[in-house]
Amino acid sequence: MKLCFATQNQNKIKEIQAILGKQFDLIGLADLGHTAELAEDGNTFEANSLQKARFVWETYQVNCFADDSGLEVQTLNGEPGVNSAFYAGKEKNYAANNTLLLQNMATQTNRIAQFRTCITLLLNGEVFQFNGIVKGQLLHTIKGTNGFGYDPLFMPDGYTQTFAEMTAEEKNKISHRALALQQLVEFLNLR
Repeated sequence: MKLCFATQNQNKIKEIQAILGKQFDLIGLADLGHTAELAEDGNTFEANSLQKARFVWETYQVNCFADDSGLEVQTLNGEPGVNSAFYAGKEKNYAANNTLLLQNMATQTNRIAQFRTCITLLLNGEVFQFNGIVKGQLLHTIKGTNGFGYDPLFMPDGYTQTFAEMTAEEKNKISHRALALQQLVEFLNLR
């Protein structure tokens, strides 16, 4: 099955293709000739992923899915949340985002956080949504060089490594995105 993943983020495309396997022909926005970032101005992960998927379906009439993901920190009332990619400013800058998060957490003892993903699938115009959550803790310092975003600061519950210390294969088995994708794949396999 051919599916468009509504993103320009090549890291996400690689991560998701590895999870989906060869039964799906995954293309990105660039494959459709779309080079601009898609709007994400909703208040929730669900609203943002729906907005992106709907744009692709209405513009290109291609079965597609979009995700919106973010880190929610308990003591920061869910921040950075839907603003995770732009936490430190209008440019996506992973290092600046991590630095700001560490500054905001400097005096906090509660380090509970979770990564959350919502995937919206538009299949022949019908909307379906799938959610994945992985709970964990924020570290006081960056550890690891794999992954992207907040991966060097996030240690999932039950593990002794951050996402950035894990191999892509290890992370893809337990990540929030993997959990939502598993639901998506199970759904598609039943169709």
